[in-house]
Amino acid sequence: MFAYTSQPPAPAGVRDSELLAAFAAGTVIPVGNTPGSIVLTPDAAHAYVGNRGSDTVSVIDTATDTVTDTIPTGAGLGGVAISPDGTRVYATAAGDGLVNVIDTATNTIVTDIPVGAGATLVAFTPDGTRAYVTLQTTNLVSVVDTATNTVTGTVTVGTGPTGVVVTPDGTRAYVASFSGSVSAIDTATNTVIATIVAGDVPILLAVSSDGARVYVTNAGSSSVSVIDTATNTVTDTIGVSAMPRFLALSPDGSHLYVANSGPDTVGVIDTATRTVVENIGVGDGPLGIAVFPDGTRAYVSDSNAGTVEVMATTVIPDQGPTAGGTTVTLTGHHLANATAAHFGTAQAVITANTATSVTVTAPAGSGAVPVTVTTPGGTGTLGSFFYVPAPALTGISPAAGPVSGSDQAIVITGHNLAGAIDVFFGTTRAVIQSVSDTQITVRAGGAPAPGGVAVTVITSGGSADGLTYTYVGQSTVTNVSPGTGPTSGGTGVTITGTGLSHTEQVTFHGVPAPFAVISDTTVTASSPPSATEGTFDVTVTGPGGTSSGAFTYVSGPGI
Repeated sequence: MFAYTSQPPAPAGVRDSELLAAFAAGTVIPVGNTPGSIVLTPDAAHAYVGNRGSDTVSVIDTATDTVTDTIPTGAGLGGVAISPDGTRVYATAAGDGLVNVIDTATNTIVTDIPVGAGATLVAFTPDGTRAYVTLQTTNLVSVVDTATNTVTGTVTVGTGPTGVVVTPDGTRAYVASFSGSVSAIDTATNTVIATIVAGDVPILLAVSSDGARVYVTNAGSSSVSVIDTATNTVTDTIGVSAMPRFLALSPDGSHLYVANSGPDTVGVIDTATRTVVENIGVGDGPLGIAVFPDGTRAYVSDSNAGTVEVMATTVIPDQGPTAGGTTVTLTGHHLANATAAHFGTAQAVITANTATSVTVTAPAGSGAVPVTVTTPGGTGTLGSFFYVPAPALTGISPAAGPVSGSDQAIVITGHNLAGAIDVFFGTTRAVIQSVSDTQITVRAGGAPAPGGVAVTVITSGGSADGLTYTYVGQSTVTNVSPGTGPTSGGTGVTITGTGLSHTEQVTFHGVPAPFAVISDTTVTASSPPSATEGTFDVTVTGPGGTSSGAFTYVSGPGI
């Protein structure tokens, strides 16, 4: 059926088909020191940003992307949350053990609520009658009656509770604790009804609009756990980049945005396939993220820069291989009955269409191209798409590490590596720490067994391999021969054992000795001088750890 459209398609929030220059450029808004959590008012007219380093809350006018007010808070600001009716912002002050209640009409603190030491984050019930406040230095959650602004009870959860969300129907609150668990609280009785084992150091959460899933960032394992709220079990774990922090869903729930503080990216997860489809480069130290209700942009707090960045979300993902084939969601207004979508001059295949979104398959192309949508109302530009060349790998250092995994930085070099999505050593995911176009720094996870494995790098432009990383088991030293030599040093010694081919150092009583690797079972070394006689350890160090034998120093004959 033909439907008349009086306006051409446009990114939501902009007039007609014009894309505001500031929006297109990615506006950067200076706020306070170390900004963290961000909340939007229900009408999205203002954003409140908690600045942990300056104990202030910045108020942003979202129409102009400017700070219009700065509100001092109590000591140790943790996070901010806004009541469902938008009249109050609760800001936690961990140092004071308070929640500061801010009137959004006057942007002043109207009362303080003593909630307990370590107040960290807050979540309101959908009706706004209660707020749940995590106390990170304890194992408690305080329950606040918002009519009286008093604590009516506490709930015991795991150690180090941090993140908290309440399901859309208000029946459950979920709390992530450093100790490794997520507690499900029945809000009718304020009792824990399930303790869910998540990843390593779960910290923050987001809940889907239907309440069916809770997403949890795990800071220790650099992953996102997916919890089925019907069974209160983890149904999937999605690997992301280093130091994942706050996360937020797109309004339609199709994408989950995760702030990766380590490599300064926002990871974009397709919630249907539960895979990362893009890593978007942002400012220094992203922590908080808030997606606008129209789905066309998000605010990202860059903690180390003291800014909030405007991130376009009208074209997601906004990069893909030159061969095309990427599934892309275009978000805006007046998109119903779209007749065509173009990436530059090439036409994309439309696979789904609503009044606010068009799903397409990207055509082949190259470089950066405008993305346009045509409807009966005209043609509008929604953003840009970047065609990314396939990556290529040239080197890796170090090329070996312990089979148990390591926190050692491993540097992979090559070309077209920017925006790397994943790195694998065999079947083991390596956690991305930082990325440039020519270099990726990762940390290796553990492997099932020692041995060489292929290194694979996945970017929006494709995948590359051709390098090998070797997982090394614990070496052993079975013999040191000869086992005796003069204190003057210089004794040629043969060290035998297993797993010696990756030896990095040999020491006699802690003193480095010159050595040569002969084979996996043999290393030769020359004993260094010793100031004293005695039997001391001969220690062989490699990627898999250390192992030791013994060598006895004796003095030469004298008068």
